Amino acid sequence: MNLISQIEEVKKNLKGKISFNENLSKLSWFNLGGPAKVLFRPENLKELSAFLKTIKGFRKIKVLGAGSNTLIRDGGFDGIIIKFSKSFSHISLFDPTTIIAGASTLDKKLSEFALENSLTGFEFLSCIPGTIGGGIRMNSGCYGEDISKILVSVQVMDFNGNLRIIKSSDIKFYYRGSDLDNDLIFISATFKGRNEEKSKIMNKIDKFTDQKKRSQPSKIKTCGSTFKNPENKKAWELIKNSGCAGLSVGDAYISKDHCNFFVNKGRASAKDLEKLINEVKSTVFKKNKINLELEIQIIGEEIWENLLLF
Repeated sequence: MNLISQIEEVKKNLKGKISFNENLSKLSWFNLGGPAKVLFRPENLKELSAFLKTIKGFRKIKVLGAGSNTLIRDGGFDGIIIKFSKSFSHISLFDPTTIIAGASTLDKKLSEFALENSLTGFEFLSCIPGTIGGGIRMNSGCYGEDISKILVSVQVMDFNGNLRIIKSSDIKFYYRGSDLDNDLIFISATFKGRNEEKSKIMNKIDKFTDQKKRSQPSKIKTCGSTFKNPENKKAWELIKNSGCAGLSVGDAYISKDHCNFFVNKGRASAKDLEKLINEVKSTVFKKNKINLELEIQIIGEEIWENLLLF
């Protein structure tokens, strides 16, 4: 039985929505991307496990969170995209200083919940436009803080539908990444904060958000920082000093407010953005002998035009 036939069979017993060849552009902050072969929105944990056990052995699977850090190619994704429902965005106090949050909980919501409960350590999350799951995957952070500093453990499910818990102390975190396997789906996470006066927490949040407003563009079709900062360097400075400020390809361009923000003006293709990314990367290397690494992820298949067969 092929993949689609297997999914059609399990679909009969699931409440979650399964669609075929659905366009992914509305699920990405760039508003770009072709169709997914399969798009699954599980209703709950039990459904996710049942689905994965049905397609056991299939490995081309991606979980799409807020879409704030993902460029989806024009050819779409020739595999399975999993998009969590609201049931995966739960958030609660385990004890006075411990928070449990579902993987699709927005980073900003976690920051707000911590404020409501007088817990510090989460303020930086108010400036990160993503979900907890994505944040753990890439060890999201800003202004000297990151998720690894507050994470206690993460509940994960492998592609075979098996659930387990991994302690933070067993994970090797580094700048914008970790050694967690790519075939792990993050389900929920436990975080530890410290008690603090709400006014002091609010002051810290205001400081971070003001700093963000001064240095980063808003209300545009972008996925934030495109490249990671190299050691002891700022990616935006390298891009600017290499003469790439204002560079564009089609309707894809580099923000004048922040040179590490690549923008879809409205009619750009994913190919335009990827071409712009590669051009900047090449120019920075030629000028500085520094190889910029992507902070965003690029997924999916390219559309090959004018392909000649001999």
